[in-house]
Amino acid sequence: MSIEKTDEIAKVTITGRKIKALIIAGLIISCLAVFGRIGGHEFINFDDPGYITENYQIQRGINPETARWAFTTTYFSYWHPLTWLSHMLDWSLFGAKAGGHHLVNLFLHAGAVVLLFLFLNKTTHTIWPSAFVAAFVALHPLRVESVAWASERKDVLSMFFGMATLYAYAFYAERSNLSRYVICLLFFMLALMSKPMMVTLPFVLLLVDYWPLQRWQKPFSGASEKRFPLAGRVVLEKIPFMGLIILASFVTFWAQKKVGTVTAMDSLSFITRSGNAVVSYMSYLVQFLFPVDLAVYYPYNFSPSIWKVSVSLMILICISASVLYAIKKIPFLFTGWFWYLGTLIPVIGLVQVGSQAIADRYTYLPSIGLCIMLAWGIPLFFRRENARKTILFPAATIHLILLAFLAWHQCGYWKDSIAVFSHTLRTTKNNALAHHHLGLAYLEKNKNEEALEHFNKSIMIQPFQDSVYNNRGVVYLRYGMYKEAHHDFSKALLINPSYIKAYNNRANLYAQAGHYKMAIEDLHEAIRRDPYYIIAYYNRGLLFTKIGHYQPALNDFTTAIRLKNNYADAYNARGAVYLNTGNREAGCRDARKACDLGNCATLEKAMKARLCR
Repeated sequence: MSIEKTDEIAKVTITGRKIKALIIAGLIISCLAVFGRIGGHEFINFDDPGYITENYQIQRGINPETARWAFTTTYFSYWHPLTWLSHMLDWSLFGAKAGGHHLVNLFLHAGAVVLLFLFLNKTTHTIWPSAFVAAFVALHPLRVESVAWASERKDVLSMFFGMATLYAYAFYAERSNLSRYVICLLFFMLALMSKPMMVTLPFVLLLVDYWPLQRWQKPFSGASEKRFPLAGRVVLEKIPFMGLIILASFVTFWAQKKVGTVTAMDSLSFITRSGNAVVSYMSYLVQFLFPVDLAVYYPYNFSPSIWKVSVSLMILICISASVLYAIKKIPFLFTGWFWYLGTLIPVIGLVQVGSQAIADRYTYLPSIGLCIMLAWGIPLFFRRENARKTILFPAATIHLILLAFLAWHQCGYWKDSIAVFSHTLRTTKNNALAHHHLGLAYLEKNKNEEALEHFNKSIMIQPFQDSVYNNRGVVYLRYGMYKEAHHDFSKALLINPSYIKAYNNRANLYAQAGHYKMAIEDLHEAIRRDPYYIIAYYNRGLLFTKIGHYQPALNDFTTAIRLKNNYADAYNARGAVYLNTGNREAGCRDARKACDLGNCATLEKAMKARLCR
């Protein structure tokens, strides 16, 4: 090869690297520009309390005890220890400042789309279609839910490791060796430990083996120099992945059953579920093409019309048949379409998880398949290179800008609970959950009248909701309507006997009425059902103090402090008990600690009484 030719190749390589670096920088900057406003948003009252703001295991940070909890708990009906650990780390860094939690989501999202671009570029050897797919996935309004909702850390975290799995697999396909295989398998394990929806990723690997890697079509030369198709090896090497899938699926189903709450979803026939699944496939496709009127929660349609099911099924069959017919000529359509269909299976409703019909977050991984179809399919209509530059490139740019604007606008609805659920009520019908959480948002702002209105509307739409009865009972308690409050707390416990918040609230009701024994019994039950329920220990300690049972009170306050080491009220209450029982040294120590944490009530009293200096 001549020196001039070598120099020319080197220049092309350097130029290609510069373009890739600029694309990566562009992806990161565009993500920050579109989603950056979430850094000023609040937590919302849908899942964020259970995952973060009221989860004392998370707030204790990472230590041997909380790490063991993360790996053994099925709290929130999932086994995703890596997600729990990431929330613990966030709380250690940012505390209750929601902006930090949101921005970590954003950085993980940006990392995921960069890895997606690198994977596609490496396997297809094309820059601009790969960049278009990554940008389309990054800026689509359907991504807002996953990025702007702190509780959806599991979504962006699993996607990050899922894309790392694909990128690692590209290196393994390039040169198969054990170390590269192990790295790929390790990333897949991390993805599963973030969110079990990634069980479909090995299916994606089989699809990319066909296109763009073309491993199904290539022969393999073994050590004996005998040539045979690689297809057998392509399947066999997925067996360890399949083993992890079986294990993750078993744990997920077990976690769902362990919850034990009976809902209307449990009585749905397989035919009804299948009909809704078919309609949902089309709904996701429409949302992908026309991302408007998006909501945090879409109510389930228990009886989809026959014509909707029939039309949706015919469209799905026609597209599937077309891509199969053209599989050899345009294989990317086959990979893209079945990527979309296959990765939605765990959440399409055949096995219902949750009460929602569809969810924007479920499109994160599946939408990549549709983007691949667009990125490599649309250029087929523009045979001339000049036409692609003058028409296709500007059109793609304008479309991405439009998506970015819609996503930026959608982010505004996630500012706080009132904003997101008010928007949801405007874009959906008969949404009991949205009424409930909007009512809860008003309750937190002491707007009791507005809260009661939305709780009543929620119950009218869907009568059997334990949390709505519990929260309406809190409003009645504030109004001094004790009979109504008792009815609602008891109704919540009738629907869900494991609802610990209702036990705690009914205990408060009993305590206000002077029925201390009944209040303590309810708190006993709450603690029995959840040994980590800190507020129940604190409240039971207060009741024990009130009836003069000081040692049990000290035990409860000590347990609360052990579970939450910065619990100012518990230090304050324990200090008061110590002082009342003559233990001045311990009492003054706790009173000072409570004051350092923001509660100086006991210390001020003790200093006035000259018990503490």
